[in-house]
Amino acid sequence: MRIDVLTLFPEMFDSPLSHSILKRAQERNIVEIVLSNIRDFATDSYRKVDDKPYGGGAGMVMMPGPMFDCVEHAQAQAAEPSRVILLSPQGEPLTQEKVVELSREPRLMLIAGRYEGFDERIRTGLNAESISIGDYVLSGGELGAMVLIDAVVRMMPGALGDDDSAADDSFSNGLLEYPQYTRPEEFRGMRVPEILLSGDHGKIAQWRKEQSLKRTEQWRPELYETYRQAESRKNDP
Repeated sequence: MRIDVLTLFPEMFDSPLSHSILKRAQERNIVEIVLSNIRDFATDSYRKVDDKPYGGGAGMVMMPGPMFDCVEHAQAQAAEPSRVILLSPQGEPLTQEKVVELSREPRLMLIAGRYEGFDERIRTGLNAESISIGDYVLSGGELGAMVLIDAVVRMMPGALGDDDSAADDSFSNGLLEYPQYTRPEEFRGMRVPEILLSGDHGKIAQWRKEQSLKRTEQWRPELYETYRQAESRKNDP
């Protein structure tokens, strides 16, 4: 996969992209991540990319001109057309289901905005979809882009040391992940559940499923209800 990131602050990505899973995935040529500075496509000496909103109001709005030029320049760098995504609090919530869907794309283009947001013609003219990482507002879309990149890349074959790891993650099957334990068997009076020491893989799998159900019902009841209804539909004759 190729991921293009369009941002006013490409240096913000230096650290996240040069460590851990993202670093290894790039070294293994699983993903290519290319940064473009939107300000490079400004047309004035001040490198201006924003202006006051029509109709009045607080803040500044990102202008369509530099953005379109940046997008078109990045698109021309590879033959494969991009799926264009705006990181915006107004967007569709990023879920594990959406992450899996995006991980199957050959190319993504992530646009990280700033200020009060984008001129609406950026969204409509580029046929871009909007994605949000949560119901809160950040200073810009860079952190949202980093979250999306990390979530998507780890789902790609070969990115993790063990491809089965992602299958057990929270949300992968609609439930939160079961509790995990490692050595020592006892720590400050707290013991590892005996079932995990039994070597009986069937009973361990059953215990983990029960714990996932219990944890999801307690911590995320809305997810539990969605899972319960889905299972009920599966079992309908």
